[in-house]
Amino acid sequence: PLSLCCAEEAAVIVSGLRNTDVFVGESATFTCELSPPGVKNVQWWLDGTPLHNNLVTEISEQDGRIHTLTLNDVACHDSGTVIFRAGSLISSAKLLVKGIFSLL
Repeated sequence: PLSLCCAEEAAVIVSGLRNTDVFVGESATFTCELSPPGVKNVQWWLDGTPLHNNLVTEISEQDGRIHTLTLNDVACHDSGTVIFRAGSLISSAKLLVKGIFSLL
């Protein structure tokens, strides 16, 4: 019976990713909030490609709840679907990178 008190609370997405439009060369930021804090095995994807922390891709976590992906200096070919995955939870949103010429 003791183990019942320690049963893991099922994780839920409190607020999911939102579609984002940016211009070439700008940064695009996606945020997903999970509850309870401390969900492990989180992964970000862009059009089926796993993303990792590097100079252009910033992946961070705040308070164990708020997971943030920032894509810096985006190009037109970065347009696609961003997916955040934590265990069985999935949130996705569209990234649309607009060229400067589309202003004309």
